[in-house]
Amino acid sequence: MPEIRFQTPEELQIALGERVRRLRLSRNIDQRATADKAGISEKALRNLEAGRGSNVETLLRTLKALDALQGIEALAPEVTVDPLALLHSPKPPQRVRRARRQRKGDL
Repeated sequence: MPEIRFQTPEELQIALGERVRRLRLSRNIDQRATADKAGISEKALRNLEAGRGSNVETLLRTLKALDALQGIEALAPEVTVDPLALLHSPKPPQRVRRARRQRKGDL
């Protein structure tokens, strides 16, 4: 597989669908049972697995049905602040200040 950051959105969607399909098969669950448990249609699941225009809700419902929501943390990790880094960094500005314009008399 080519490096992920060089793939087009369409290629990424196909790769994600393939991973969902392999996950479902590794759990030995057929499409009908997965779709029923996820509360989506079989066609929606087939489209997701084929990488054909699915939506985020279908993906989330499917991952939840496959008990694989831990992958969401990898997709969008929670941003944290390192308390030690705060001690060593200057206080962040509270507002943006514009440079003053010079008046004619100040030149």
